[in-house]
Amino acid sequence: MALRLIEMVLPEQDGVEVLELLKEHKILEHRQIRLSDGEVLVRILLDAEQSEAVLDLLGERFAGKEGNRMVILAVEATLPRDEPEQTAPEEKSPERISREEMYEDIKDAAECSRVYLAMVVLSTIVAVVGLYYDSVAIIIGAMVIAPLLGPNMALSLGTTLGDLSLLRHAIRTALVGIATTMVLSVFIGMLLQVDPASPELASRNGVALGDIVVALASGCAGALAFTTGVSTALIGVMVAVALLPPLVAFGLLLGGGHPVLAMGALSLFLVNLVSVNLAGVTTFLVQGIHPATWWEKDQAEQATHTALKLWVALLVALVILILLFQKS
Repeated sequence: MALRLIEMVLPEQDGVEVLELLKEHKILEHRQIRLSDGEVLVRILLDAEQSEAVLDLLGERFAGKEGNRMVILAVEATLPRDEPEQTAPEEKSPERISREEMYEDIKDAAECSRVYLAMVVLSTIVAVVGLYYDSVAIIIGAMVIAPLLGPNMALSLGTTLGDLSLLRHAIRTALVGIATTMVLSVFIGMLLQVDPASPELASRNGVALGDIVVALASGCAGALAFTTGVSTALIGVMVAVALLPPLVAFGLLLGGGHPVLAMGALSLFLVNLVSVNLAGVTTFLVQGIHPATWWEKDQAEQATHTALKLWVALLVALVILILLFQKS
């Protein structure tokens, strides 16, 4: 059972109110330590699944005051051990971490840093080598390196929460990564003798139903990885499977003088990109991710519904265009 420790410093008179606010929540331990200047350190130990509700409650009441900051810490273990309670299925909370923890994890994973750019460049080079030499093992290695999970999950979460700041952050990082991969792979394609009949390239110059299924599953897995707080390393490979090889194949084919086949690889990338984000948004909604306040929630619901319609419309339009292109 994952545990969280919430800490915050409050005026002593507000400490009594905290006790009242926590009465209806299952708290494993609550302590208040007196500090100097009439303040108390509030420490609340609870299950990770309970943390979002408590954070929303405390944040609504205290976070707006100047100087008040809540800190959420992951707890590895406690002694004595806490015995798990037998809870009826209908009484169980969603098995996920709090919205605030998830937000910080995804925001950090979508940072457009030098390390991110370096990883994009390295994964592109490795993917080029794998596609050129028709080596599945090398292509898998490229997908292990590719940092594509963070920006796409940030885009999905920003859509779900109606968070324009996170959306701008995610779009900028994603576009930088896509542009870097495109330019680099086109340049390398101009230098190499690209064989479009190579099995690994030929398998990525068009869209099949299985490709869409893989992309949808990747988006769901990525969102679940962040909401449950599990390691995202292997899940990131799934997302990279859907996005990196088609994008690199597009660059190689275009640089190698095969524009028609390159458009097929680009269509596969675009369909997969839309599918990953559509699945991510849907999974976040199913997991009960929503803003903290009701006015933000109303705004986010409108933005999310609009975004979902756009993602679905884009996916349908792309599939129709691809089918018409294949017939012609």
